Amino acid sequence: MKIAILTSGILPVPAVQGGAVENLTDFYLDYNNRHRLHDITVYSVAHPDTQQHPALQSDVNHYCFIDTTSTLAKVRKRLYHWTHRHQDYYHYSIEYFLHQAIKHIRRQHYDLIIIENRPGYALKLKEITQVRLIYHLHNEKLDSNSRAAQQIYDAATRILTVSDYIARRIGTIATGKCITVHNGIDLQAFSAGQEKPDSNKFTLVFSGRVNREKGVMQLIEAMNMLKQHADIRLLVIGSSFYGNEKGEDNFQRELKEKAAELQERITFTGFIPYSLMPKYLAQADVAVIPSVWDDPFPTTVLEAQAMGLPVIATRRGGIPEEVTPETAILLDTDERFVNRLAEAILDLYQHPEKRQAMSKAALQHAAYFDKERYAKDFFKAIETP
Repeated sequence: MKIAILTSGILPVPAVQGGAVENLTDFYLDYNNRHRLHDITVYSVAHPDTQQHPALQSDVNHYCFIDTTSTLAKVRKRLYHWTHRHQDYYHYSIEYFLHQAIKHIRRQHYDLIIIENRPGYALKLKEITQVRLIYHLHNEKLDSNSRAAQQIYDAATRILTVSDYIARRIGTIATGKCITVHNGIDLQAFSAGQEKPDSNKFTLVFSGRVNREKGVMQLIEAMNMLKQHADIRLLVIGSSFYGNEKGEDNFQRELKEKAAELQERITFTGFIPYSLMPKYLAQADVAVIPSVWDDPFPTTVLEAQAMGLPVIATRRGGIPEEVTPETAILLDTDERFVNRLAEAILDLYQHPEKRQAMSKAALQHAAYFDKERYAKDFFKAIETP
């Protein structure tokens, strides 16, 4: 098939600036390049670092880069905004990207268009083409509360979701179009073979965005409840107020105040390049993913299990689909959440034999989440009649 891939319009593919969706797109594009399944054109925002990327050497994957950041592009975006007011589904910058992509799509003949996490694109695509549309949804982008929900749902031939949780949210509109394709990770990069530093400290690791929804505040509160255990440490990996942010919001200031009470027992790394994540995870004894929102399918859970880490997480969103009772302790985010979080940490701290059993189970369970299985399932789903 001749396929077009419409990306988010924010981060580039190849994923030279990171991004979970963009990395997952790279995984199936690499699989397509090696197995030569389809002729694919990827529509992506331009970025200087993509120009010499090895992925551009493929003769089955092609890349159409759209300038959205130059001075001329910024002027054109503003003009687009003024002439298309009240017609856009997303922010005008994203809609400008789509507008430019459509100019190219009009001149091509595709058998299929795959929309990465932007189901609202379908509203304009259906005006210019009758090509089959498939949505690949990584977040809660479409449910009965979405604008034009029924129209967007009807425009899709099929909807791929990263979790059954997302499929259930779409099911509030209608049922019958969703196929769940669980995400995958690079198991060669994330492996338990990483060297662990010698230490008599018990190290917890949190990785992800440092914001209110990810539950890092509750994790720090739980750490404060365990002050008497001086050898319990916390490593927070991700963007935080220790980076080069332009000022702090109220949450960041509150978090900084809470963290100060722990002094040297908590370390904020700030942003860490994805390639270095295994090295940092290898320093930990337990991974804590305390999301207090319905996290659709966080890859941080998969990465932790692949590193052989026992997991403490929450019973929210798609997280229960990523773990088993043997690999993780799942907690409810009720009024006793912080207490239960402290209790779960203390349980694993005091029972190394339990950690060892969970670690072994995590390594076994992680095998399913290989990026090769993910890419294979992805193409099987889009090829299903």
